[in-house]
Amino acid sequence: MITKKVNNVHEAIQGIESNMTIMFGGFGLCGIPENTIAALVNTTISDLTCISNNAGVDDFGLGLLLQKKQIKKMISSYVGENAEFERQMLSGELEVELTPQGTLAERCRAAQAGIPAFFTPAGYGTEVAEGKEAREFNGKMHIMEEAFKADFAIVKAWKGDEAGNLIFKGTARNFNACMAGAGKITIAEVEELVPVGTLDPNQIHIPGIMVQRIFQGEKFEKRIEQRTVRVKN
Repeated sequence: MITKKVNNVHEAIQGIESNMTIMFGGFGLCGIPENTIAALVNTTISDLTCISNNAGVDDFGLGLLLQKKQIKKMISSYVGENAEFERQMLSGELEVELTPQGTLAERCRAAQAGIPAFFTPAGYGTEVAEGKEAREFNGKMHIMEEAFKADFAIVKAWKGDEAGNLIFKGTARNFNACMAGAGKITIAEVEELVPVGTLDPNQIHIPGIMVQRIFQGEKFEKRIEQRTVRVKN
């Protein structure tokens, strides 16, 4: 029986080195691989290129890697909610490639599917299109976007089995689903790890063929990025 299980997060991140390109699943603080990020913070790995929708907040998630100056480039669609991200970008300390959110997702999905490039109208006529091939389709201009090339893709799922099959919960599917299998090696951290055959095949979102390493996280804070409550009358 094939097993993708590793004993802990430290085994999961073996092989990650400085100057690599890494995808991180999640949206804001929702569904981020927080155990893996925390483990990377405790290493001397640096000069990473990170592909993620955003960088969370200053003191949690990817914000911790930014604080330690372990990231040299962010490929993201959103800078808000993280003052350190904004500061490093404006000061020139951090290289930032801003990408429309749908394009970011599709570049991940294209890598997952083995598609080298695709055309999209998003960004045509803006700085996003600079240096990119443009073509007209059905009377509308499109630009060519290439699939990402990542060394590792790191995702977080609600439940997984030892063969790497994954189930996401709610909006945590976000970028996790399209990043799984989009790197040379995919690491999945899960809240619950179960034996093969336990999961209902009809409920699996990502098949194990797309995952190389899986482990059960020890602790999940699941912070809320911005908590809004109704004012009491």
